[in-house]
Amino acid sequence: MELVPGFGLLLQGLAATMTAPTFDSLITIMTGWVFAPRRTVTRMILAVGPAASKHYSSYHRLFSAARWSLDAVGLAVFDLIVPWCGDTVFVAIDDTLARKRGLKMFGTGMHHDPLLSSRGKKIMNWGHSWVVLGVIVELPFRPGHYFCLPILFRLYLNKQSAKKQRRMHRTRPELAVEMLDVLCKHRQNRRFHAIADSAYGGASVLAHLPANCDLTSRLVKDARLYEAPPARKPGQRGRSRVRGAKLPTPRQMLAKRCRRVTLDVYGRNETARLADVCARVFAVPDRPLRVVAVEALKGGRGQEVFYSTCHEATAEQVIRWYASRWSMEVTNHDSKQSLGFQEPQAWSRRAVERTAPMAMLLYSLVVLWFAREGHRRYQPLDCPWYVSKTDPSFADMLATLRRESVRQRILSLRLTGPGSRKIKQLLENAAALAA
Repeated sequence: MELVPGFGLLLQGLAATMTAPTFDSLITIMTGWVFAPRRTVTRMILAVGPAASKHYSSYHRLFSAARWSLDAVGLAVFDLIVPWCGDTVFVAIDDTLARKRGLKMFGTGMHHDPLLSSRGKKIMNWGHSWVVLGVIVELPFRPGHYFCLPILFRLYLNKQSAKKQRRMHRTRPELAVEMLDVLCKHRQNRRFHAIADSAYGGASVLAHLPANCDLTSRLVKDARLYEAPPARKPGQRGRSRVRGAKLPTPRQMLAKRCRRVTLDVYGRNETARLADVCARVFAVPDRPLRVVAVEALKGGRGQEVFYSTCHEATAEQVIRWYASRWSMEVTNHDSKQSLGFQEPQAWSRRAVERTAPMAMLLYSLVVLWFAREGHRRYQPLDCPWYVSKTDPSFADMLATLRRESVRQRILSLRLTGPGSRKIKQLLENAAALAA
């Protein structure tokens, strides 16, 4: 089985990051990843069929022993995404849990499981915790919708796992800053804007941002806010003030008179009370922020506080920027649901750090292929009971790639004579149902 030439052209953008034999194995694995019912290396080999001409151990060594860099592959994917980005490249940062079993697998530990937890009870689960950085883009085939395309990854080790593996413990925010440094140094002439939840909005990230990167995140409602420090007076003795006069907290801002606005976020219009101010937080007093306090008038969202290092932005812009972060949650869901992000059974360090991220890199490549040419070949299913769906999901994109690849293979068969056209049509229909 082979993928369509358009997708193969995208994969050629990764060829410079590894040797030719390794790249040949990568193409085979990527093809198997698209068609395999379960995403293990052996199932991928079976899905490819005769095209997997090497010994099966060669494909296992692609992840466990071959000399190539996951960061270099991710940056190569980023270079494919750049034409779809604007002047400022927006990126999302988040962590996700891949549930695993087994005590001898590298990097596993007990981590918070957000899917099983509730506000009143936190559930822990055994597995890998991945910190992911993805590029947020709006693609022409679906205007008004944001896609998050993952490119960089770091495996988080809790303190017990780090001690067991004799590695230095690093927090998730530290890993996020490392990935931002890698990306910002790769394109120093571009402006980046990171969007993250409150776990990555503290001083450990805000105080260590690269020079060409901004940040939009959340604040606590009782955050200490200050004005800019006053200018030093002639003849003043002692050190200069670090912070200016203290400002009301976000909770106190909402207790006063606020303006009422209608926000177009998360695909719907919401009416809310809003107050904003240009301020500085206690931990990073040298960086001005646009702080926005919002209270929804309907629904259960309640009071929320956001901030952005783009202090000249409007409050509505800050809220829209943060709302685009939801595309990362959709990416995490689709990568697990459709591409088996949690399914690889690698156990050694290199194999663990390389195998699962390949699912999310494949997610980015599939969306890029669909934006380039796949949307022209998309055939929505005839579902009269589901009339509200108007746009393709990622499952539809993946099914289109499978169907077009199988169709290309069927049309290459030299079937002649009476009934050959009906046979090809029958095979295409069967492939469409299987996809």
